[in-house]
Amino acid sequence: MSEVVLDRVRQGLEALQTKDEQLAQQIIDGDGEINQLYLDLEQDCVDLLALQQPVAGDLRFIAASFKIITDLERIADLATNLGEYTLEADREMYPEVDVQAIGDAVVEMVEESMDAYAEEDIDTCFAIAEQDDEIDALCSNASDAVVRDLIEREIDSDSSESEIERLMADVSRLLLTIRDLERIGDHAVNIAARTLYMVENDDELIY
Repeated sequence: MSEVVLDRVRQGLEALQTKDEQLAQQIIDGDGEINQLYLDLEQDCVDLLALQQPVAGDLRFIAASFKIITDLERIADLATNLGEYTLEADREMYPEVDVQAIGDAVVEMVEESMDAYAEEDIDTCFAIAEQDDEIDALCSNASDAVVRDLIEREIDSDSSESEIERLMADVSRLLLTIRDLERIGDHAVNIAARTLYMVENDDELIY
């Protein structure tokens, strides 16, 4: 499931960068596949709880896995948002805001969090939590740059209402894109937190 979800995020970033509307629509249309994967895994968790009556470490494994697939499903929803933003985009603005770099960083975080889950690597769990501070700073700086540019941009009396509306739509789209990428990073931390709980019965990173 994580491989499929991460592929959708990468496609969403590619669609944004290349303005590929066909790819964007494929991402949107493919959300149902992710939802079905989620439902199938959810049923597996329920069946294990009902039929096996797990305790201790096994119970934590199932509980953590259930929470992790929820985070993955939400990451897929955010990838769908990227597809929708691509379809709505009028033109590229703010080349100084490197959305691709932020996107690559959060994809790497999710990859590392899933590797930590598979390998029960608690050191990586803590490293991901620390990395999230860097992502938050990148996203905050990018958002500030967009807002600062909007404030400084001169809209004179000759600007038509449609031009102003188009500018505001582009600004809103970019701010939402940055916000969604930050949320993907947050979900990576959630996966790391649940992995730490699963392996060590340690809820330090859960918040």
